[in-house]
Amino acid sequence: MNENWGFETKQIHAGQEPDPTTGSRTVPIYQTTSYVFRDTDHAADLFALAEVGNIYTRIMNPTQMVLEARLQALESGTDTAIGIPGALAVASGQAAETLAILNLAEAGDHLVASASLYGGTYNLLHYTLPKMGIQTTFIDDPDDLDAWQSAVQPNTKLFYAESIGNPRNDCLDITGVSGVAHQSGLPLVVDNTVATPYLIKPLELGADIVVHSMTKFIGGHGNSVGGVIIDGGNFDYGESGRFSNFTEPDPSYHGLAYWPALGNGSFIIKARVQLLRDVGAAISPQNAFYFLQGLETLSLRMERHFSNTQQVAEYLNAHPKVEAVQYSGLADSPWHSRLSAFGQGRGYGSVPAFIIKGGVEAGKKFLNALQLHSHVANIGDVRSLAIHPASTTHSQLTPEEQIKAGVVPGLVRLSVGLETISDIIEDLDRGFAAS
Repeated sequence: MNENWGFETKQIHAGQEPDPTTGSRTVPIYQTTSYVFRDTDHAADLFALAEVGNIYTRIMNPTQMVLEARLQALESGTDTAIGIPGALAVASGQAAETLAILNLAEAGDHLVASASLYGGTYNLLHYTLPKMGIQTTFIDDPDDLDAWQSAVQPNTKLFYAESIGNPRNDCLDITGVSGVAHQSGLPLVVDNTVATPYLIKPLELGADIVVHSMTKFIGGHGNSVGGVIIDGGNFDYGESGRFSNFTEPDPSYHGLAYWPALGNGSFIIKARVQLLRDVGAAISPQNAFYFLQGLETLSLRMERHFSNTQQVAEYLNAHPKVEAVQYSGLADSPWHSRLSAFGQGRGYGSVPAFIIKGGVEAGKKFLNALQLHSHVANIGDVRSLAIHPASTTHSQLTPEEQIKAGVVPGLVRLSVGLETISDIIEDLDRGFAAS
């Protein structure tokens, strides 16, 4: 299928170009590596960004672009200056956060991050990025705005946090933290995976860039791995003088200075033509199609996820074998009011965690007895899932680091699915009986 399927020039399915506003059944899967150029001038214009079109699927693909446009719309992102979506779909959520950070920070730079993070993200910031010369200061209490401000250094390039922490279930003060970031001339990057744009839109609350692991709720069916970066288009990369990687010419791309040449929306162009080009963490067209399918039911699924989770959290909160429940939907949660305001009452997420009495051994017995819940390292599935974070997702962290992330030895994390609520609770009863 190596034809010239340029996004802006060729008719495709049923005589129509990919339309982000229509159902995904009209979006073909462009399972191709590359695209034929009309002539040498056309090829040169594409490489120079003088004309928008597809060159190589590692950089972009028509199926992928429809997905990006829809996610941009859901998160209230921006178009780029050259007329393509201000979003970039990549191979995984881990790739999305890595590219978003590397797009801003380089060797010798620094970032400030909430300590309430998914274990893989904590490892990236604490162990892997320092090998590339990028250091992180972690904020143990993300609600402490003074701590964020005090952590800023002359070489700081961004703030990073999760809208709903996994598995701590804290709700980030997006408005407050973004205000501190902007006072220092810094962008705020928010991982919105657990909340989804159905519940929270961080860009409307002051964040500058949003990332997702689409593997979770965006896809929803546990069949594809992917991530996305979405740009709000409001951050000025020229004002503070901190971002020479945006304001100075890029010798690897014809001397292009991204911010002066492209202005708002330059973040995604730089991530696409510089980092994705070189790192190669491309999403497959097939997976992009699966995520388009997932988006069509996102709001319906999240309504059921939130409804089931609220009932599970209340059940856990009253259970005699539970020491504590980490879930913002409970009225006594420190983050209940904030998430009520941000989510306008639609819900509080669907990844609750609880501490089981009896510690690690009780937790093991509980998990091994479950039948309906799948014991997997994932969240956001239509099926209910359960795991022991201290021995799996956060096992590479030290005990002290685990505590900062909200992980104690007896913590069990659930991802509440769409099954009938009585079946979910019956299975949890089975686990408690075994523990």
